[in-house]
Amino acid sequence: MYKKLAKIKYLPNNFQIIEDGDHVICAISGKKISIEKLTYWNVETQEPYFSYVEASLKRDRIK
Repeated sequence: MYKKLAKIKYLPNNFQIIEDGDHVICAISGKKISIEKLTYWNVETQEPYFSYVEASLKRDRIK
């Protein structure tokens, strides 16, 4: 299903595809995330997250 890892620049409320691909890897769980389903990321750390659960885990680790 997933063929090529995309390189992305994460922006507030959006992202820019730097290098074409069909997925990215969650910074917390290591799960593959389809570009079409990418919803959660951190602009400061430039990291994608699979879901709100992983995003919350990352936020809690920073505190």
